[in-house]
Amino acid sequence: MNIEDIQKLSTIETPAYVVDTRLLEKNLKLLREVQDKSGCKILLALKGFSMHQAFPLVGNYLEGITSSSLFEARLGYEYMGKEVHIYAPAYKDSEIDEIMSYCGHMVFNSVAQYHKFRDKALDLGIECGIRINPEYSEVETEIYDPCATNSRLGTTLQNLEDADLEGLSGLHFHTMCEQNSDTLERTLKVVEEKFSHLFDKIKWINFGGGHHITRPNYDVEKLINIIKKFKEKYNLEVYLEPGEAIALNTGYLVAEVLDIVKNNMNIAILDTSAACHMPDVLEMPYRPEIENGFLSSEKEYTYRLAGHTCLAGDVIGDYSFEKPLKVGDKLIFKDMAHYTMVKNNTFNGVNLPSIMVMDDNDITLVKSFNFDDYKSRLS
Repeated sequence: MNIEDIQKLSTIETPAYVVDTRLLEKNLKLLREVQDKSGCKILLALKGFSMHQAFPLVGNYLEGITSSSLFEARLGYEYMGKEVHIYAPAYKDSEIDEIMSYCGHMVFNSVAQYHKFRDKALDLGIECGIRINPEYSEVETEIYDPCATNSRLGTTLQNLEDADLEGLSGLHFHTMCEQNSDTLERTLKVVEEKFSHLFDKIKWINFGGGHHITRPNYDVEKLINIIKKFKEKYNLEVYLEPGEAIALNTGYLVAEVLDIVKNNMNIAILDTSAACHMPDVLEMPYRPEIENGFLSSEKEYTYRLAGHTCLAGDVIGDYSFEKPLKVGDKLIFKDMAHYTMVKNNTFNGVNLPSIMVMDDNDITLVKSFNFDDYKSRLS
């Protein structure tokens, strides 16, 4: 990050998520290149990044959105206006009509759900798919492994045997999480071995999400070649639906030091919270990077950075700095555009961070939150 951007971010009211549209567009250009060279279609998975203020920009490069719920489907339909796909582990009868009014593609988790809603969907011209579980993945964190033992996600080969698949247009698998194209290559081999006998009955296949395409060490050419070879072999339309890759390394969470206390070590209490504002820090778990922050004890001054909720474990991590922190200092957490705004909460009545965008000229406030936002979530 250049010094000018650091200075601008250090002047804003905190806490705030700031999405750099220049970095977002850089990611989108790479994804557009993948589409153009491979012939696939890429969708934005709203579960990772749902900032609809950016949908017009995203829509300039990608083919549409994929959703996991009625509200996500409606958001994509109203604010991007391109292809709308949906997958959910199960659909509610009370929501199905509205969902179908927004979606052109519906993926069902089971044969039973497909049979239940097939006629209605086909009558409306919706292309239907089934999510398959190849019972193979390389995800190491169990909570994110869709192919773990006893997983509810997707239909196994055994459960597709002798199934009535009349009217089916596609298959969908999602077995990856923050992984490279070599993982897709190995996964796809298993998918072909188990499910290729169905490929002549469908029009498209969705390789799901978890493709870390915009990460610096991602092998983009391998991905392109994998898709091209697959399309040539089976003559199927290929979809990818990354969420994190769209917004990877495009945004920040800016926070302020409220107090510094000592209990065996220096602890800086911030006006942000891992539990409320970056829950993946505790759920994944992982340690986010900070601009001008280093590993514990790497530099002279080490602090434990903690949130301002009453949760004892609301700790972001231990960091060292070249200079001592003081009350009022601003800290810039990196890579905070994805799985933050979509997962944050108001535990303890803690307010949500503002949402801002940054470009070459300025930082602009998109939305701020207040007591009414907190109150409206309660009864």
